[in-house]
Amino acid sequence: MTTATSTPLPDEHSELLRALAEQRELLLITVRGVTDAQARQRTTVSELTLGGIVRHLATAERVWARIMVTGDGELPDGMLDTGQYRMAEQDSLASLLESYATAAAGLQDAVGTMPDLGRTVLLPTTPWSPPEPIHWPVRRVLLHLIRETAQHAGHADIIREALDGASTTARR
Repeated sequence: MTTATSTPLPDEHSELLRALAEQRELLLITVRGVTDAQARQRTTVSELTLGGIVRHLATAERVWARIMVTGDGELPDGMLDTGQYRMAEQDSLASLLESYATAAAGLQDAVGTMPDLGRTVLLPTTPWSPPEPIHWPVRRVLLHLIRETAQHAGHADIIREALDGASTTARR
């Protein structure tokens, strides 16, 4: 895996980005062949939808890329926006997937600028933050994104299975 400048990434960078890409791919399997109407449809008591999950993960990758690059503790635009969990009527699944792909490329580029994944960044203060400042190494940010993507890929699999019986493991 390389950055936009075609400079090879160090092994750890590549491995973490590869692990994240694998989790993204599992999520993307769940939306194959889904219509916009299906992407908006709730299939459980949760408010989550397939389109909402894609939108949220695109937002998460953009937000965390900014946090990694700036490390200034400022709250990125959209981080606390509850609308990121919903697919708006004007959204298409195709546009959300394009946004997700753009965010993924941006994250990869951001990681490519990090010579040391042990570099710590100041996290923004959020309503759930403890009172003292929190610093994470960039490595932990990437591990957080891998975990969050995996968790939501599982949610998406359940939603899709309830929608039409398809899943990431069932043959179609």
